[in-house]
Amino acid sequence: MALALYTYWRSSAAYRIRIALNLKGLAYESRPVSLINEGGEHLKAGYREVSPQGQLPTLVDGDFVVRQSMAILEYLEETRPTPALLPEDPRHRARVRELALAVSTDIHPLGNLRVLKEIEGRFGADQAAKAAWCRRWIGHGFDGIEALLAQGPRGTFCWGDTPTIADVCLVPQFYNAVRWELDLGPYPLIRRVVDNCQALPAFQQAAPEVQPDAPRL
Repeated sequence: MALALYTYWRSSAAYRIRIALNLKGLAYESRPVSLINEGGEHLKAGYREVSPQGQLPTLVDGDFVVRQSMAILEYLEETRPTPALLPEDPRHRARVRELALAVSTDIHPLGNLRVLKEIEGRFGADQAAKAAWCRRWIGHGFDGIEALLAQGPRGTFCWGDTPTIADVCLVPQFYNAVRWELDLGPYPLIRRVVDNCQALPAFQQAAPEVQPDAPRL
């Protein structure tokens, strides 16, 4: 199999790539890397040879390796352009990227595992404090995204009636919002988009709980 994805079931960045691969109908080998076992398999020497930053996800395409979820999304769009996850019009593309980056660069970095470990270890944040921290920054980001969605165009998804990289980024962040118990009442447009996304098999099959490395209760 030409494509392989180093992933972790609850990594929202890896979740994005699973969605994109599914939307494009691309088969891939899942290579789970635990972020918690033995202090984090992503920090071990073996995985550092794959990803010097020790981060997920990493996509392997034959003899080519690409890291960072947004770079992977752009790479997939350029090498497997059908079905497209970006509109044709450059202005529309900019709007879709704007929404995607509002998640990937504004919200996500403040709530990832290494940041939560740091505020726990350095500042003594307990689980309640970490949850409040995540709600604060997800809510701040969702305030802006909700306003952007209100500007239109209204459709089934973030931009029109086909999924884009904006939806690919939003759904995993919504999963985190639920996990950290953010009040989602103020975000009806986000909730509508996510509901429409989660009705699609590509999103369902990428969900954290159905991944091969997800804990089995």
